[in-house]
Order: sequence, then C-alpha cells, then structure tokens
Amino acid sequence: MRFLLALTLLVTLPAAADQPNFVFILVDDLGKEDLGIEGSAFYETPRIDALAKRSMRFVRGYSSCQVCSPSRAAIQSGKTPARLQITDYISVKGDNQPEQWNRNTKLLPSPYKSELPLEEVTVAEALKENGYSTFFAGKWHLGADGFTPSEQGYDVNVGGYHYGTPPGGYHSPYNNPKLSDDEPGTELPIRLGNETAKFISEQAKGGAPFFAMLSFYSVHAPIQCSENRWKKYQAKAEAMGLTKRSEPRFEIDRSKEVRQVQDHPVYAGMMAALDDAVGVVLDAIEDAGIANNTVVIFTSDNGGVSSGDGFATACLPMRGGKGRQWEGGIRQPYYIAWPGVTNEGGISEVPATGTDFYPTILDMAGLDGKPEQHLDGVSLVPALKGESVDARDLFWHYPHYGNQGGDPSAIILRGDWKLIHYFEDGRYELYNIARDTGETNDLAAERSSKVTEMATALKTWQKEVGASFPTEKPNYSAEKHQQSMQQLKKVGLPRRESQHAEFLNPGFIPKGGWWDQRGK
Repeated sequence: MRFLLALTLLVTLPAAADQPNFVFILVDDLGKEDLGIEGSAFYETPRIDALAKRSMRFVRGYSSCQVCSPSRAAIQSGKTPARLQITDYISVKGDNQPEQWNRNTKLLPSPYKSELPLEEVTVAEALKENGYSTFFAGKWHLGADGFTPSEQGYDVNVGGYHYGTPPGGYHSPYNNPKLSDDEPGTELPIRLGNETAKFISEQAKGGAPFFAMLSFYSVHAPIQCSENRWKKYQAKAEAMGLTKRSEPRFEIDRSKEVRQVQDHPVYAGMMAALDDAVGVVLDAIEDAGIANNTVVIFTSDNGGVSSGDGFATACLPMRGGKGRQWEGGIRQPYYIAWPGVTNEGGISEVPATGTDFYPTILDMAGLDGKPEQHLDGVSLVPALKGESVDARDLFWHYPHYGNQGGDPSAIILRGDWKLIHYFEDGRYELYNIARDTGETNDLAAERSSKVTEMATALKTWQKEVGASFPTEKPNYSAEKHQQSMQQLKKVGLPRRESQHAEFLNPGFIPKGGWWDQRGK
C-alpha cells in the first residue's frame, strides 16, 4: 500500500526538483561576428565561445527587430513588435515619435507605444505562476516606474529602468536609481554579473527552480573601457598590423558610413569585460552544483553597431548592422545549452527568432504553453532534440528611420529567400541569403513571381497583426538630402576615419581621462 501511494504521488505531483533553472543572457548591440566562435580574430570571448560549444547553435537565429526595445518586448511577450505596436526603440523624450520628428525624410515614422503593456503576461510571469523565482539585472528599456521588471513578473530587479544606455556609463558611479553605486571605476558588466551570480547561489540553496535574466547594457554606446583593457587591444592591433591599415576603415552604404574592419581597441575592451562577466555567471552555476539542471540561453537584441552610435564594429560578411534591414541588423548569436538534451557542438539550421524563447522555455520546463500570449513564437524543443520543426515564414516590420541608416521597411524570410519591401517608394529587394549572405545581388527583377508570392504573404501578415505604417511627411527637400550626402562624403567620412584611427594611437587618452579612473 505504501508503495502504491508513493508511486501515485510521483505520477501526480509536479517534480519541482526536476524542473530546470533558466539563465537567460541578453546582450545589447552584440553583432554575431563579434564572437571568436563566429569568426572574430580581434575580439576575445573565450567564456562565451565555450558556452556556444556546449549549446545548440541556431546559425539562422534572428532578433525580432533591428533595434532594441521591440526586440526585448518580443522576448518578454512572445509577440511580434508589430502586433505589440512597439516598433522602435523607446525614446524617453519621444523625439522619434511623429509629432516631434524634425529630420528631413520622405516619411513620418509610425507612432508606437512607449512601454510594454501590463496586460501582457511575460515569460517571467508565466514561470512565476508555476513556482519559479524570478530575477532581472541590467537593461530593461520597456518603461519607467509602473512598467519596470518589478511590475512585469520579476521578484528582483537590479538596474532595470527606462534607460536605453547606461546613464553613468560603464563604470561606477552608475547614476541609476535601480542600481546602487560601487567604488569609482568598478565595471558595470562585472557588477551585473556578480548580482546574477549572487542570486543563483542563493536560489541553489533553496532548491526551488528559478529564472534569471541578465540583460547587459553592454556593448551599447557609449564605447568605454578601462585603460588596461585598451592597452591590451591597442597592442594586439599593432601586432596584427591593423594600425597600418591602408584601406579605408569606412565605406558609405546608401545613407551612412559603415565600418569594414574590427580594430576598435576600446570596443574590444568592452567585449572582454562582457566576456568576463558571463564567466562570473557560468562559474556561479558550476559552483552551486546545479549545472546539470540549468538551461543557459545566450543571444543579442539586434546586430552590431557598424553604422551610427559608436560606429564600433563590423558585421561582415553580413551587410549592414544595427538598425538596418539586412542580415547584419537582424541575424544574431542564438545559443541554447540544455544539459542532457543538446549535444555539444550541435548546429541547427532551423530559422529561429526572439518570439520563440517564451514557448521554448515553457516547453523545456514541462509547462503548458500560453498560445494566446506567445502568438508569434514556436517551441524549439524539437530542434534542441535534433528533430524537425515545421517550416514557417519569419517577418519583420519597421516603419521608422533607424539612427544607424535603416530604412522604413518590412521583411519576409521564406526558406533561403528574403524579400524586403521599402515604404518610401514601394520597391522590393529579393536575396537568396544562403548563396548571398552579403545581400549584394538583388534578384527582384529576374524573379518577379517569387516577389509577388512573398509580397502577398507579407501583406496578409501585416493585416493580421494590425501593423501600422509611416505617412508622407510634408516639406521634404530632395535638395537638402543631396547636400547632406555631399557633406557626408566630403567632411563626415574623412572625419570618421581620423577619429577612429586615433583610438589606435599609442598615446590615446579619452577626453576627460580614462573612464575607470574618473572620480577616484
């Protein structure tokens, strides 16, 4: 009788001890090609590379948008940015909303919501409903007071507020009301890594499952690192012959200059600090003795900043970068390490996107999905087990002008075919990204039937999700646009070249002194 009762309890009660913990690492503005495992020869990321090697690497992994807030909203909600009406980065001042728009463009950008609605049941809330402790550290950028992680399902919030960039920079004092200061000069990513490690250690003692999201501000602008980190990579650049580069560091692609080489020693220092912080978290998982029952997820919110902001990295061989509609803006590192399930060195060709994390996490936890919530995601558990996943189209809708040169446009990805629709003039670009990762060979003219087929599917999807569109802007001046492009070629491009060459100068000192030494 006792045996039968015990067996009944084993069958009917949820086995909390068997439910995996989740550590979700989200990096800001990290380009796929910024990682050593993805091909970078200049930046050094040994801890992230090691994580990738024991993960399933989705080599066709994508963010849900080419800029940050929409991508982050999609991860939290499982819904596409167009459906959420969060389609651009959330500006605290609202200067990218149409009523304040003062740039000389053909279109006025579409309006968008300035916070993630509380009605959305986040992935953290879904896990919390099922006994998970929840933790958030770092960049939120989905609303201020009343809409912070604390109101969206996270028991602990360290540093998450409406800021899109760290208000105090990357060294203490942080000037963040949700994050206490450290000794002057302390690196922000290390602090966030330590906070996450502390939470992991504390939760491991209790035995209940947890969900920890470490959402780095790194490697978003401002581009800052310690003097010692800069010295290391300045010397490495010299050893690699990068300081004597004869070819231009930047080329103009349509409307902006775009970086063509990875040689920025300050950015390399930022990457090193990021990697060290990831190492702190991974070590905490091991030290707590929970590595065999902890899923680690790693990704970025959008592509690397090759144009605009800090102009800090290159995304080649992919075209573009953050804010742009090409692969450099939306294809990301996308790693999931599930102990006992994913094979070390596993590679998946399954197209995956930011909305997929929500249903995948619930599935891995053995919980029922919330299909009414994560409408635009699918579980990747079959792929993680080496099984097939039904083919589907992926979509993007960005009715804005990116600060990095992106155009108001929409995208559909169907198999190897990628169609881009431009809202300014209605034209299409069609690429076979399996053969043309750099998106240099536009096949729209010769494959008109493919354009029609995919354009029809794109329009149907836009109607389904209630997508909003930009409108015509009065007083656009084509003459002023031509003048600005001439100014960019004659003045802006040479100035950018000179500025970035200076970072490699052995005597370089940032204006105001080294960031880690200020306030000491």
